[in-house]
Amino acid sequence: MSEPAAAPLQLSSVQPAPPDAILGLTESFLADPRADKMNLTVGVYKDDSGITPIMRAVKQAEQILIEGEKTKGYLPIDGMADYRDAVRDMVFDGKVPNERAAVVQAPGGTGALRVSAEFLADQFARPRVFLPTPTWANHGAIMTAAGLEAVSYRYLSADKTSLDLTGMLDDLSANARPGDVILLHACCHNPSGVDPDAQQWEQIAARITELKLFPLIDFAYQGFGDGLAEDSVGLHTMLRHVPECLVCSSFSKNFGLYSERTGAVVMMAADQAAASASVSQIKRLVRCNYSNPPRHGASIVATILGDEALRRAWKSELMEMRQRIHRLRESFVKGMKEVAPDRDYSFLLSQKGMFSFSGLSPMQVDQLRTEHGIYLVGSGRINVAGMAEDRIDWLCEKVAAVL
Repeated sequence: MSEPAAAPLQLSSVQPAPPDAILGLTESFLADPRADKMNLTVGVYKDDSGITPIMRAVKQAEQILIEGEKTKGYLPIDGMADYRDAVRDMVFDGKVPNERAAVVQAPGGTGALRVSAEFLADQFARPRVFLPTPTWANHGAIMTAAGLEAVSYRYLSADKTSLDLTGMLDDLSANARPGDVILLHACCHNPSGVDPDAQQWEQIAARITELKLFPLIDFAYQGFGDGLAEDSVGLHTMLRHVPECLVCSSFSKNFGLYSERTGAVVMMAADQAAASASVSQIKRLVRCNYSNPPRHGASIVATILGDEALRRAWKSELMEMRQRIHRLRESFVKGMKEVAPDRDYSFLLSQKGMFSFSGLSPMQVDQLRTEHGIYLVGSGRINVAGMAEDRIDWLCEKVAAVL
């Protein structure tokens, strides 16, 4: 008996996907007609005028590139050599011998995470990957889309204001197996802003080494916490303990290159042979995905990091951005103390980077959005960098109104 004929493919059978939990809020924000609205959702830096600025050093580098550019030809599969060298030096800072270090340019930090996940799934019998609770909303989706099983470990304390180091280490000891992958935020934890201190990083690295886990480190915010070197403490601690790791680096935030999709997979391997073989397999995966990376953002980064004057100017601008975020935290804490003296928000001052949990419930978040035009993620996560300095008092008053 013959098999029934297969139905033809019809796009009319495709069901719409649910909107992205964060980007969907931005769409709603843009459609909101209120003039006094405020968007504290998507993780982009904004200046006092509410604009995500192009850094001055970036504009200077672009001018140099425009005047000297001679081709729009394809880049190699693993990207620009000058860029890869600059990224290796910035991320590892000489802590890893060059023969053990390798870099593959990727389309943003997200692209670096996906390439890394596909490489791990392809080469190591699809190991499990342990993700902190909470973590960036896209981490789990990226890992499972690449074929990895995502498992959670505790990260935040019950009040969501500090690190639950004991819970984290206990979960790993009880549930992780040798060969599992552990994803770590190198600094400026998204979505909480809660980072381990230097001593806690030592304990985490020691436990990972003891359990023979493989670190996959998301390094999206270098320079947004305490400084370029200071934000590398956790990563460099890990480098001293483990024989190998993958780092997913992004220049969206610290160079303001959000739309240029500029990132990298940065590898520390046990030896030169392992590094070379691994890069060859990553290049194979890249070839059948996006084939080769974009040029412009990488050229900007390489130009700035390769020029002493531009590098100084960039670091100065990055410090200005970092200091502004800290001022916003201080202003918000002070403002909330005045309008809601029974609620202590001082925990925001010790957190790093753009994000923090506000402690607001989903109902309070919804009330802020519908009644006051203030957009937060449902979990209560706020993008501190999205606040306007001249409207902190107004923001605090509206938050106090829903408490």
